[in-house]
Order: sequence, then structure tokens, then C-alpha cells
Amino acid sequence: MSSDPRQASNQFALLGQRRFAPFFATQFLGAANDNLLKFAFTVLVTYQLQVAWLPARAAGLWIGAVFILPFVLFSASAGQLADKFDKASLIRAVKNLEIAIMALAAWGFAQRRAGVLLACVFLMGLHSTLFGPVKYAYLPAHLRERELTGGNGMVEMGTFVAILLGNLAGGLLMSAPAAGARQVGWACLALALLGRAAAARIPATPPTDPALRLNPDPFSETWRNLRLARGNLVVFRSLLGISWMWFFGAVFLSQFPSFAKEVLHGDAQVASLLLVVFSVGIGAGSLLCESLGRRHVEIGLVPLGAMGMSVFAVDLYFATRSLPPGSGTGLRDFLAAAPNWRVMADLALLSLSAGLYSVPMYALVQLRAQPTHRARIIAANNILNALFMVASALLASLLLWLGWSIPQVFLFVGLANAAVAAYVFLLVPEYLLRFVAWVLTHLVYRFRVRGEAALPATGPALLVCNHVSFVDAVLLMAASPRPIRFLMDHEIFRIALLGWLFRLTRAIPVAPRGEQPLVYQAAFDQALQTLRDGDLLAIFPEGGITRDGSLQEFKPGVLRIVERARAEGLDVPVIPMALGNLWGSFFSRIEVRNGRNVAMVRPLRRGCFNRVDLRVGEPLPGGGLSCEALRDAVRRLAEA
Repeated sequence: MSSDPRQASNQFALLGQRRFAPFFATQFLGAANDNLLKFAFTVLVTYQLQVAWLPARAAGLWIGAVFILPFVLFSASAGQLADKFDKASLIRAVKNLEIAIMALAAWGFAQRRAGVLLACVFLMGLHSTLFGPVKYAYLPAHLRERELTGGNGMVEMGTFVAILLGNLAGGLLMSAPAAGARQVGWACLALALLGRAAAARIPATPPTDPALRLNPDPFSETWRNLRLARGNLVVFRSLLGISWMWFFGAVFLSQFPSFAKEVLHGDAQVASLLLVVFSVGIGAGSLLCESLGRRHVEIGLVPLGAMGMSVFAVDLYFATRSLPPGSGTGLRDFLAAAPNWRVMADLALLSLSAGLYSVPMYALVQLRAQPTHRARIIAANNILNALFMVASALLASLLLWLGWSIPQVFLFVGLANAAVAAYVFLLVPEYLLRFVAWVLTHLVYRFRVRGEAALPATGPALLVCNHVSFVDAVLLMAASPRPIRFLMDHEIFRIALLGWLFRLTRAIPVAPRGEQPLVYQAAFDQALQTLRDGDLLAIFPEGGITRDGSLQEFKPGVLRIVERARAEGLDVPVIPMALGNLWGSFFSRIEVRNGRNVAMVRPLRRGCFNRVDLRVGEPLPGGGLSCEALRDAVRRLAEA
């Protein structure tokens, strides 16, 4: 964590702080330079320079493959370097390499040497390979948990805007056949120098594992990194989810020129417009993550993004079926046709959804990965990303070779995304649970948390809350950026939907000792193990949902957990919490039917978007704590 005491008020405020602004400028300029070089070289060999060994029709594919190759070969080594050395010093060394590469590229453009330029593409791929693990390991070293989503959103937005500007600049500069290549060379060198100047202001970032012994064999180290990532299943499956997003996006990005020409009947300007719409959508989705997630790492946005990716990819297929026939449509004619706006809306919403999908996943990996291995795990992700992008190119080529149309390829990928997302969310139910919590706190209630700074960022804690409704656990889950394990009445597991939901959370069923002593004992054993593991444990000590809205007496079980933890030497703070304004809602037992208090019988009894809040108190020491003192702390919060 950065020693800088200031915390940015929002993601844009980070641009005014040294811990982020020079880093952002460095990565932005590097991404722009990568794409300026690649696209200008592609235009050169496609339209101006005939190269026998690099045919124009396959130039873009081969140039892209050469750029990706270093990610497969050297990512493992790059991850080791990022963990072992100061990240700021490593960034400056990488930027020095970029200056040398672009000086060679400038000469290659001036002399029109395709072989030299292809070598520079490979070397810039190596540059990006070295920079990638540093980039994503730098952020959690300088940003707090509440800033991490916004910081990743800014980086993701900046990357796609840089890709867009690099491509556009490459095309515009190369439009002058006589002097264009020389201008591109000078532009590449200028961007490299500006990037190095920005890197000079990046603050020192000490190594996380300075004693690491470097493994010179990239293949064995790659395998070791993948095994290292598999050590944390949530992190590893998130890496797979990120790689799938790159698979999904690569299919669309690679087909834009052909899609514009063969399906939309547009010219090169239409293809550029599609790239602009896609890039702006990704950027907008990335920036939205901070506000939609209340400045936390909100992985509940991932299922929302996955659904949007599939829905709008499928609708894009149907939108193309109603396009007017045409040939050689320019940009103005394209925009004048109303059906084309549906295509652009689908692309914009599809890419916005991809931004919502990817940013929380990146932030989760950074937050949950072990700091000493973080860069190597991110390097493993870069390897997977490269392999998935290669696989997407092969699959798209195969489907097109089999006679599929481009819209049919988009439809297939959209449906495949739905299947992959469902599989991932069943494997890692935390994503699905956080989505349910996000929907409840954004679309059912207007949820506000007060005193959330009292929730510990690390280490075990016992959360104690009043019990007002059947969704109390879901609301607590939404308030905490960390997973919470709940100790809950075994009766709630008999309710069909809620029981399934709480089983996914690994909630611990507890029964009265007199009724089921084995279940009672097992519950307390599991609760203690949760605290031993350094996780958050939540308990509703009233023993059941209130039937009249008042705070009931606390059962002594909560003290038993505290005493057993202290007996083992565990320093576990007890954090009182209180849910307010929830009594009388659909999920509370306010209705009386046949003499019984029941819930969930009148969905709109209080209308929609009722304000509900959670008040978090200061931690209480476990020593000498009584049920009365704990109940008083919760009562004072409830009445505040």
C-alpha cells in the first residue's frame, strides 16, 4: 500500500497525483506506440510496398502473430523480473529499450525495410511483454482497495483509447505515400521519448520478492506460474475469465474490416467508425465500474457484463438481417441509414459490457493474489491471453473457411459466451452471489453503508448484526469488499431459493444444542476454522428474524466463539452492525397470516427503491465482552 496519505475522491482525481499520473501517461503512450507501429507497417505492406514473403492479404494476421509471440515466450521471465526488482526502475529500463527499438523502426520506415520493421514489431511485443506484469502489479502497490477498481478502469480505458488513436494516426500518416513512412518513424520515436520522460516521474515501488532466484528456462517457468496461479482457484478461474474476454473481443476486432465491407457495404471509414465505437464502449464500461461498484472491487458486475456481451452479440446478428442492400457506402450514407444505428448500438453496448466484465476481474486478481507472486501470476494471465487470442483467430478462420458468414460467427461467439459464463459462475459462485447482492442493493433497495471504514481490509473479524429480514446476509455481503461466511439458523436452508443461495456462500447451518447437538458443535468448529483462516465471520445473535421489528435478546453462542478464538491466541475484533429501515419491507416478517408472521407476500407493499442502510460501529475488544454490552452497541447503531 502506498505511503501517500491522500486518497483520491474518484478515479479522475488520480490523474492529479504522482503515484498514478506518470504511470498512466507511460502506459498510454506505450500502447499508442505499439499500435502506431503495427498499423502503419500493415498499411505500408498492404498498399505501398510489395513484399513476396509477406503477402498483402495476410499481412495483418502475420504482423499481429509476430507481436503476440513474445507474450507466449517471455511472459514468465517478465513476471520474475517484476517481482524481483523495483517496478519503477524496471519501467524506465523498458522505456529505454523502446527508444532503441523505435530508432531502428524510424530507419526501417525511411529505408522501407520490411524485414527490419517486422523485427521491430517482435521487439515491441517483447517491450509490452516486459511491461505487462509490471503494469498490473504496480497498481495494487500504490492504490487502496477503494481506488483499485477506478485505477484499473482508467488504465483499461486509456489502453483502448491509445489503441484507437495509434491505429488512426498510423493510417493518417501513411496516407501520404511519399513522406508518410518517414513521418511514422519520427512519430514512433517521439512517442517513445515522451514515454521515457513520463516514466522518470514514477515513484519508487520496492520489489515484493527481492530474494527470488531467476529461472532462465521460460517454458518450465511458464508451467510453474500456471501451477502457482492454480493455487488460488478464485484467482485462477478469474484469469481464465479474463482470457475468455480477450478471445471474445479479438473475434470482433479482427473482423471489423471484413464486416464493414462485406456485411455493411461500407468503405474504410466505416471500418474505422466501428473501431471507434468499440473502443469508446470499452472505455465507458471500464470507467462505469467505479461508480456502479461504490468504489469497491465489485465482482457482481462481472455477470452483468457477461449477460450484456451475449445479449448484444446475439442482437447484432439479427440486426444485420434487416440491413438495406448496398454497395460502396460511404460514411455519410452509412450514418443516414437507420438500421445501421442498431448495429452501432449493439457494438457500443457489447463493448461497454466487456468493460464491466473485465475491470472487476483484473482488480480481483490484483487484490487476492499473493503480493510476493502477483507479477508472476499476471504474467501467467498474459500467456493465457495470448493463447486464447491465437485460438480465437484459428476458430474464426475455420468457421469462415467452412462457409459461415461473419454475423454467424458473431452469433456463435455470443452463444458460446453465455455457456462459458454460466460454467465459470457455477465454478466460482462468489461472482453470482455478488451479482445477486448488487441487484438487490441497486434495483430493489437504495442501499447506503455508513462507517464502512471499520470493516478490516485484512485479517479475521466477527461481524455481529441485528436480524430483520431474509436478505440480511445478502446486504452484508454487498457492503463488504471481502467475502463473508455466515453462521445461520438451519431452518433458512429449507427455503428453496434462499437455501440454495446460502449454500453457495458456504454459510454454516446452526441448530439449537438441545435439538441437534452434532449440528450445533459442527457449526462452532467451522466458525472457529473460518477465523483461523483469517476470514470474516458474520453472526445474527438474536437466533432468528425479528417478528415485530424490535431487537431481541442475544444468544450466548457469539461469546462462545469469541472465547474459543481467544483461547487459541486469535485476536479477533468484534464489529457491531445494524441494518436500518428494512423492517416493513417485502423480505421482513411484517405480515400476519393465520396468526403467523410471514414474509414475501406483498411485493410492492412499500413501493420501489426504498432506502435501506447499514451502520457499522467501531470494533469491540473480545476480552470481557458480554451479551448485554454487545446488544447495546447494536441497539445504539440501530437507533442512530
